[in-house]
Amino acid sequence: MEFLGTTQTASYCGPKKSCLFPEPVPTSIMQDSYQTYYLPGYRYVNSWRPSLFYKVSSTIPSSDERGNASLRPPTILPALRTALYARYSPRDWNQANQVQFKGSECCRHWAGRLNADSLRLMQDKDQLTQQMQDDTGTNMGQRLSDIEFWRSELIYELQRLLTDTHALDTAKKRLECAAEEIEGPLKVALECLYNREKRMGIDLVHDDVEKNLIKEVDMFKSCQERMRKLAERIDQQLGINRDAQHALERDLADKSSAHFIDEKCYNLRNTSDSIKFYHGIEKIDGTVSVPQTWAKFSEDNIRNSQNARANSAKLCEEMENVLENTSEEMWKQYTDTNLAFDHRISEIGDIKNKLQAHLAKTLQEIFQVENTIMLLERSIMAKECPLKVAQTRLEGRTRRPNIELCCDIPQFKLVNEVFTIGDTLQTLKQRLRDAQDTLQLLVLNKSRLEHDLSVKANSLFIDKKCMDMRKTFPSTPRLIGYA
Repeated sequence: MEFLGTTQTASYCGPKKSCLFPEPVPTSIMQDSYQTYYLPGYRYVNSWRPSLFYKVSSTIPSSDERGNASLRPPTILPALRTALYARYSPRDWNQANQVQFKGSECCRHWAGRLNADSLRLMQDKDQLTQQMQDDTGTNMGQRLSDIEFWRSELIYELQRLLTDTHALDTAKKRLECAAEEIEGPLKVALECLYNREKRMGIDLVHDDVEKNLIKEVDMFKSCQERMRKLAERIDQQLGINRDAQHALERDLADKSSAHFIDEKCYNLRNTSDSIKFYHGIEKIDGTVSVPQTWAKFSEDNIRNSQNARANSAKLCEEMENVLENTSEEMWKQYTDTNLAFDHRISEIGDIKNKLQAHLAKTLQEIFQVENTIMLLERSIMAKECPLKVAQTRLEGRTRRPNIELCCDIPQFKLVNEVFTIGDTLQTLKQRLRDAQDTLQLLVLNKSRLEHDLSVKANSLFIDKKCMDMRKTFPSTPRLIGYA
């Protein structure tokens, strides 16, 4: 829009006067051809003129008008002056109308497109909503079929698990009764082990007697320990069976609840009375599984139950084998342990004699090493004086004046002598330390030999005592669990 001017009464219509510089002389052609007048009550305007007023003022007056004009000054009424100083031109007015027409046409065109697009959008969304609702109903129906299938599988597996659990509990009671019959032989074997724990030092060895006693305990205990251990395994398996039973029952209860809820949701329609808005419910993801993990959960529960039933059958079969094999194994191990005791007693006697011989040889070697240490100490003391002489000579030769501080042959020999004697002393001292260490080792070995002799005597006494305890053994019928 073209800016044409300001109103007559505006405070800035007059020229701005500077306080520092004088006003410039106007040079406008319009001001030269048109002489302005001061009117009472109006401010002087000299900045611009509208085109209409310019055409009027630029018209050449006639002779009569020149005469009249010489009589009075021309006047401009206030209403005419306001019109002359209007803000817009006709071109601006026409342009504004055209802009308004184009804007209105664009708005009507946009509104028409919006209406057509909205109708098409509503039709598409209605079809999409109906299709999604139908698909959801189909999926929920399929879901109900899946739940019903897994419910039947869980019920069947639960019944079989209860039957096997009852059979396993009966096997556990048989084992507990049979294990109580092995308490006598087990106490004898344990007493032998406890007595052999009183052996001292190196004789606390895991020898054949120890191994056979442990095997005997395992056989006596294995009649008791293996039976009780098997009973514990059965008890653990019963716990696993109960856990599997609990998992099946819980899964079955969850499937029943889910079936009820999904069936209720499946029967909901747009005309149902129980439907209402739950704002924000779609943003809450409370799910904990997907269809694959959901089916795998029930499949894992059934597989765990099947594994539990398989383990229960194996344990029942193993219980029968244990009761049949324990009697023969214990009698065989009892004989092997007695033979190991006899061999160990004779072996300890032989070792005791050899230790006494080694003790005598060690005492003789200690005497010889002590003599060697005494000779090494004397040799080290004999090397100290030659070292002092050589070092004193070197120190004295350091006081030679000026050029006499020569690295001559005597100086070289003295330095070599000091190093050689020093190395000799280091070698002798190292050999002395080695001899002293050897002496300490021999003394330590002597004390160990003496200690071993006392240990062997103690072990021999314990093994003979254990053999006296092992004179009775239960009969076979009692070992297999029959009273």
